Amino acid sequence: MTNVGIVLISHSPKIAEGAKELIEQVVKNVPVAAAGGTDTNEIGTNVEKILSAIDQVYSEAGVILFYDLGSAMMNAEVAIELAGKGNIRIAENVPIVEGAYVGAVESGMGHGIEQILESLGKSFKK
Repeated sequence: MTNVGIVLISHSPKIAEGAKELIEQVVKNVPVAAAGGTDTNEIGTNVEKILSAIDQVYSEAGVILFYDLGSAMMNAEVAIELAGKGNIRIAENVPIVEGAYVGAVESGMGHGIEQILESLGKSFKK
């Protein structure tokens, strides 16, 4: 069984890599990729990095993208359009570290993408 992949999109390469490291310490069977910073590892986001991260973790189970700030969400939306693959979703209004951690745990339990997104919505209601 393939699990839903997780992509961490942050303006900071260190935040994306740190969240990835945290998740991988606890959840072993879920593909996680970091897409932090610009192409020169400055503060910002990069559509090509996001596309590469999607490719790293993509399977028929799908991929959930977690982001830190609004412009990262815009680049995530662009990356989804350019990826040309189905079943890629954005976790909206969810904190990147806590949300991705919960998403990865649920993915590791074999939950599907819709079930994970529903759980995230309940867990992180405003």
